[in-house]
Amino acid sequence: MTQPAAHETASPEPQTSFGPLPEHLDRIRFPVDPWRLTETFYEHGDLGVTETLFSVGNGYLGMRGNVEEGRDSHSHGTFINGFHETWPIRHAEEAFGFAQVGQTIVNAPDTKIMRIYVDDEPLLLSVADLVEYERTLDMRDGVLRREVVWRTPAGNRVRIRSQRMVSFRQRHLAILTYEVTVLDRDVPVVVSSQVLNRQDGLDEFRVKPQPLGMNDPRRAERFEERVLQPTEHWGDDERMMLGYRCTNSRMSLAVGADHTIDTENEYKVFTQVEEDHAKHVYRIRAEAGSPITITKAIAYHTSRNVPARELTNRCRRTLDRVREEGVEQQFADQRAWLDAYWERSDVEIEAQPEVQQAVRWNLYQLAQASARAEGNGIPAKGLTGSGYSGHYFWDTEVYVVPYLTYTTPLYARNALRFRYTMLPAAVRRASELTQHGALFPWRTINGEEASAYYAAGTAQYHIDADVSFAISKYVQATGDDEFMAREGIDILVQTARMWADLGFWRGNGSDSFHIHGVTGPDEYTTVVNDNLFTNVMARFNLRRAAEAVCQLERDWPQEHARMVSRLHLEREEIAEWERAADAMAIPYDDNLGIHPQDSHFHEREVWDLPNTPASKRPLLLHFHPLVIYRFQVLKQADVVLALFLQGEHFTAEEKRADFEYYDPITTGDSSLSGVVQSIIAAEVGYHELALRYFHDALFVDLGDLHHNTSDGVHVASAGGVWGALVHGFAGMRDYGGRISFDPRLPETWPSLTFRLTVRGSRVKVTVRHQEIELENEIGDGLDVTVRGEAVRVPARGPVTVPLDGQGPRIQGEPDASALLGTTRADGTVITASVPHLSGLNG
Repeated sequence: MTQPAAHETASPEPQTSFGPLPEHLDRIRFPVDPWRLTETFYEHGDLGVTETLFSVGNGYLGMRGNVEEGRDSHSHGTFINGFHETWPIRHAEEAFGFAQVGQTIVNAPDTKIMRIYVDDEPLLLSVADLVEYERTLDMRDGVLRREVVWRTPAGNRVRIRSQRMVSFRQRHLAILTYEVTVLDRDVPVVVSSQVLNRQDGLDEFRVKPQPLGMNDPRRAERFEERVLQPTEHWGDDERMMLGYRCTNSRMSLAVGADHTIDTENEYKVFTQVEEDHAKHVYRIRAEAGSPITITKAIAYHTSRNVPARELTNRCRRTLDRVREEGVEQQFADQRAWLDAYWERSDVEIEAQPEVQQAVRWNLYQLAQASARAEGNGIPAKGLTGSGYSGHYFWDTEVYVVPYLTYTTPLYARNALRFRYTMLPAAVRRASELTQHGALFPWRTINGEEASAYYAAGTAQYHIDADVSFAISKYVQATGDDEFMAREGIDILVQTARMWADLGFWRGNGSDSFHIHGVTGPDEYTTVVNDNLFTNVMARFNLRRAAEAVCQLERDWPQEHARMVSRLHLEREEIAEWERAADAMAIPYDDNLGIHPQDSHFHEREVWDLPNTPASKRPLLLHFHPLVIYRFQVLKQADVVLALFLQGEHFTAEEKRADFEYYDPITTGDSSLSGVVQSIIAAEVGYHELALRYFHDALFVDLGDLHHNTSDGVHVASAGGVWGALVHGFAGMRDYGGRISFDPRLPETWPSLTFRLTVRGSRVKVTVRHQEIELENEIGDGLDVTVRGEAVRVPARGPVTVPLDGQGPRIQGEPDASALLGTTRADGTVITASVPHLSGLNG
């Protein structure tokens, strides 16, 4: 792990055949620092983005980076994983099996507020005379700090320092400190520390929030009725407590806050506690140069069925523990936790300080989204915003769980155990869709399907295979056979049953197994037949389930007997899974020499992306879905993702041909796409394109490249950043539990270093242009292959393997025009156009 350093000067951007990679951050405002994200001056125009970028959380509790003073904001937010309200979904036209109940994460009572008045003048950053300003998220110690010097209208300078931490060690705890020092002359100071229910439509000034504007399906729903019903409220001069129950979901919440003040100045304390608003008000006779420090310890507890009164008792215990241990101990524990996190999770890129800073910011977001998620899933936006309503998607299993599996396996296990707790609801959902087995919901919080648009939601049956894939990778990488024997096996069996029932046999000289009426990862092409990604992943699911059942019978006979009894499994089912997998239809077009995305994909004409104005992107916000569905155009990599996840089943020539066909028609309108395109671009040889895709993914939030960072961090993309580094540039693959490397290091990077935890051993991997070095740090060592050569990583001492270059090097990118004029098997020619663009406004 590299040592922390002071602010570094940005290095020149590497030159490529595309020109220099773009600089997505203002380096005067956000200087390069390998361990911190620092804002050097206040800007009111992008509050939504910075509120997301400076969020703090731990996987259970998250606080957006709103300013302490409360009034300047884009969207206030405090979120607790899984704490949600339900509401009836009203379809314009009902049909059997449509999702009926929506779920939306609730904005929990806001405890961040520390309003200040100096000589009765409030601090409002947007209009304040700020002599100094700096805000820093320190990724080594997990603390958000801000320091400002404010010159009041009366000319008195005031220094304000704040700290905000959501504890990784104590799941339910947050700590805030607020230090005020008047610098020029004595003056009265008032600090109002508040807890406020913002969810129900009023801020502290009784002003209703402004609507978000045009309908964006990526944003959360708004509630028409009251959500949080008050059940508890009380307080004294040191502690205040509020309790609520959600109107429909009946979930309960309690929040408590302890206060201490440290100052030599005279002061008085006033306490007010109401159902939706509690505050401690400190009135202080502030003397110049004499600091005032207010510390606020905060506890949140939630439950699906425990009354709020019991939760207030839990808050008391959390806060009492802080009183006993002291606040400084909480900060020390936070640093120790993160020291251990970075020791096993850090990725170091030599001589690339801008990249290094952004990589660590992304990895830090993964910790904030997953570390203490225990018992819950990992929301698509983590706990940094209300985007996607706080729902869990397939993103977790495909993009986030692999990172957790190879760095902190316990967190991966927790995420997968959450899927196991959802299995009964998945079985019910399969029954609603007239299927055997289990069908996991496309988007959910409580396990029930919450996707109202089935074509790009429920029809994505591939989520079953994605969950099974993540379980298999986890078990093979960790050796956690107990998890498979007791819980994972149920998911594999029930998902295999679903595939065997969903697919059908077709004989035309030889039997083949087909899956119709599904949607793959590409949501610009829906409800199709034989989607390649779905079929290859279903094939994996079927084979892995059969293999796991046989292994269980051999190694865990008692658990096998229990599983057979519990699931009423027949031996004939296993044979059927194997036969279906062997006969799975895998589309291939001999004429074009590529794998069609689905059986009819190439019958469509191509969307002319080069001639589509940027003002009409992303397409989903400017064109009706039916318009998009008629074209060869991709929201995100689909076949290309299959080439990565099931790469051992495709030849190098097939991968290159498929990549060159699909890359030019992929819009990148999904933040999930770039990282996979980077991985396969690196593998097949488009090294500059791989770096460009990686760079865009790296800054998708830091640079607000999708213009919706204000809704929260793209957590799956952050996981994909790690994947692009490890699977793309280091060329790591894990097929059947066998670790291999075939590096593709960018030309401008001297080295890339990371750690992998596999079956109890932690191996440090360093890729250089002429060699790869492997060193075991924990455990007994590991057997791997490097470009087909078997290598034993011993328990002690490094092993170095020479490399003959970094694979094929292809300049530029696949040419979109190469698709045009291509002849289909029926003799027709593929053409490109943009639908009726001249008739559109704007």
